[in-house]
Amino acid sequence: MAWDQYLEDRIRQAFKEKGVSFEAKKMFNGLCFMVDDKMCCGIHFDKKKNTDLLMARIGEEASEEAMKREGCYPMDYTDRPMKGYVFVTPNGFDLDEDLAYWIKLCIDFNPLAKASKRKKKV
Repeated sequence: MAWDQYLEDRIRQAFKEKGVSFEAKKMFNGLCFMVDDKMCCGIHFDKKKNTDLLMARIGEEASEEAMKREGCYPMDYTDRPMKGYVFVTPNGFDLDEDLAYWIKLCIDFNPLAKASKRKKKV
């Protein structure tokens, strides 16, 4: 499933403006932006809602305050929310200043995030 190219461009531009090196990888029905080999944020197409969501890895501490913002809810694939991750609906990131808020939270948390364990190649 394709995701919103315009949202992808906006996220890329936000990282570039902040001077953050990143890599984009296809995963989870969308696109994930990796910073320092760690998931930072991404675009996820929600089939049930038929819309793109912003996936933000912001940490547990920031999640509590962020949940008060419009369009924000826990990231949940299996009826068990992932701690420190949230989804944001389009009405929560449509404005440039709203998207900048989420990207800043993701970038600020990234140095504290743990990287996934690498699989050993045989």
